[in-house]
Amino acid sequence: MSLVRWEPVSMNRLFTSLFDTPTGTAAVQRRWVPAMDLAETDDAYVLRADLPGLSPDDVRVEYENRALTISGERRSEHETEEAGYRRIERSFGAFRRTVTLPTGIDPEAITAGFENGVLTVRVPKPESAKPHKVEIAVSSESSK
Repeated sequence: MSLVRWEPVSMNRLFTSLFDTPTGTAAVQRRWVPAMDLAETDDAYVLRADLPGLSPDDVRVEYENRALTISGERRSEHETEEAGYRRIERSFGAFRRTVTLPTGIDPEAITAGFENGVLTVRVPKPESAKPHKVEIAVSSESSK
């Protein structure tokens, strides 16, 4: 029976290969998925997506069959460097994120804004999805 002994260097190499940020061409090929938040207010669904380095022309917002889709592309800026070391950690590439919304959304009421690299899409809720508050009447007469 033989025992395998892990040396600290081997473990470090194992974790580095699994979790370290890729460099060079591997980083460029890594898929970029922008962070997105979806919040629900009383009258709307509000989606915010972090899109640093993009302009409104680089992004598409589409709504079809209950699906709100945000897509676009962050392009790589390839610079050649004659001497020295260069590490690329930023991801580039096309992205597509889709959120399914309830039925009854009015596509004409959807609005989108872009400020400081953050896309905000506001989708008004359909009347059937809005909370309805029922007031309770209190009578001054005591019931017997």
